Amino acid sequence: MANASVAPLTPLLVSTAASSPSLSSPPESIAVVASPSKPLGNNHRHSVHKYCLLARRRHLVAGVSLSAFFWKEPLSSLAREVEVGAYLPPSPVDPSFVVFEATSKDTPALRAGNVQPYKFVLPPTWKQTRVANILSGNYCQPKCAEPWVEVKFEDEKQGKVQIVASPLIRLTNKPNATIEDIGSPEKLIASLGPFVTGNTFDPDELLEASVDKLGDQTYYKYELETPFALTGSHNLAKATAKGNTVILFVASANDKQWPVSQKILRAMLESFQV
Repeated sequence: MANASVAPLTPLLVSTAASSPSLSSPPESIAVVASPSKPLGNNHRHSVHKYCLLARRRHLVAGVSLSAFFWKEPLSSLAREVEVGAYLPPSPVDPSFVVFEATSKDTPALRAGNVQPYKFVLPPTWKQTRVANILSGNYCQPKCAEPWVEVKFEDEKQGKVQIVASPLIRLTNKPNATIEDIGSPEKLIASLGPFVTGNTFDPDELLEASVDKLGDQTYYKYELETPFALTGSHNLAKATAKGNTVILFVASANDKQWPVSQKILRAMLESFQV
C-alpha cells in the first residue's frame, strides 16, 4: 500500500502574519494523500504548486498591508517638530521675529514659475506645517484653474498663517493685470473670501478694507470677523497681483488666541510683500 506523502511549505512572511491575530494563516504544511491505486499525477502536483504560490502571495499582501498601516501617521506631524527659529534668519528690522523668504525649493508653483517669491516675518517659536498634496497645487501645475495653498505656519497659542495663490485668469481676462485692474478691495474679497475663511464669506463679516502701496506694488488689506469660519473667528488678509497670480496672505486666530496674538498677527501681515 502506498504511504501518504507530505510536501512541506514555508510561506513568505509567515512570521509577520503569525504576529497579527487579525490575519488568517495557511497551514505550515500541506498533506497530499495518494490513493493506493492512483499515484500522484501531474494535475495534482500542479494544484499543490498553485496553492503554494497563492499562500505566498497572500502573506506578501499581508506584509504590505501592515507596512501601510504603520505609515498611516501623516508627515505633517514631523513638520511641526522644529521651530522656525532653528533655521530661519532673524529679521533685521525686529530681532524678535525671523524672516521666511520663499524660494523655488519651497513649493511646486515657485518651481514652475507661476508665483513670484514672497516673504514675511513670524515669531521664532512657530512651526511650518505640511500642506496636503490636493491643496498644494502640485497636481495641476503649471496651469491651475483654482486657488491653492503655498505654505502654512502655526502656533497653538497664537494662531496660524497661510499663503493662498489664485490664477489671475480666474479674476480677470487681462494678462499681467495689477490688483487695481481686477477691481476694488471689496470686489476682490468677494471672490477670494472663501479662501480666507476656509468655507463661506459674507460681506457683513468684513470689518475694514484698505489700500497700501509699496514701491510699484499695490496691496489690499482686510480685517474680518468670521464667527463661522473654519480658519478662525478672526482673520486678517493682504493681497496683491504679480505676473499671472494673485497672492493672498491670511492670518487667523480663534477667540482664545486673538486677545494675546492680534498685535503679532498684524505685524506679520504688514511684513508680507512680493
